Amino acid sequence: MGAVPDDFLIARNPDEESTLPFLVRIPLGPNGIVIKAKDTWPRTSKVYCHRAEVWPDDAEIIERVRTRVCTSRGASIELVLDRGKENRSQFVLTRAKGRPVIFWQSARTAKQARPNVRLPTARPAMGESADLEVLVDSHERYAWRFSHQQVVTTPRHLAVGDYAVEIDGTVVAAVERKSLEDLVSSLLGGKLRYALAELSGLPRAAVVVEERYSRIFSLTYARPAVVADAIAECHARHPAVPIIFAETRALAQEWTFRFLAAAPSSVTS
Repeated sequence: MGAVPDDFLIARNPDEESTLPFLVRIPLGPNGIVIKAKDTWPRTSKVYCHRAEVWPDDAEIIERVRTRVCTSRGASIELVLDRGKENRSQFVLTRAKGRPVIFWQSARTAKQARPNVRLPTARPAMGESADLEVLVDSHERYAWRFSHQQVVTTPRHLAVGDYAVEIDGTVVAAVERKSLEDLVSSLLGGKLRYALAELSGLPRAAVVVEERYSRIFSLTYARPAVVADAIAECHARHPAVPIIFAETRALAQEWTFRFLAAAPSSVTS
């Protein structure tokens, strides 16, 4: 291959029928990680990728950059290249439609996905004077901490939803949290329909997505029209359980806090 082990490599994908025209070699591990990618860098949006089998011996390399940092952190790989521009990025490993996929993002694309707003610190108008107790499902991974809200979280096994509030020991409102990838996977796999049916049995419930609705129409690993139709069908079948696109993780958390704070009084009034 003619490259030292810590070189970051980009080559043309020799498979002309592939919708992912580039190969990327991430210098992690003894042989590196090889992926197919939609683009050579996440400049305007996240780049969709998935694993490739091997790095070809006769790869047509179009870019080679010395790597300063390449480390695995949970479900992501942090990459810092030895150059002035386009030097920091992250590969996020997740699943969609039951199979592993990778999203390549930079600080710029992550910032573009976040609206320029400042979250309020005032208590919700319908909330109590004391901090709100939010039950967090004990199986929830990377759970919200509500660090900017007046909340006390309590881990609990929840039969439905990821976050909930209760009155006299009975859950009266719950929120199911979804990333866009998780939403698409559960929609196409049919799991979300069952979850909505369970949520509709509560007095108040919602599904909150940590992404913009418009991102659906830039999906490359699923047909956007199919996903949009499935969301519309879910709304029509379960109108009491809205699917809220809250743009970002922080705004999804804020919406959930306000919703769970307002729900108890709406149930008892």
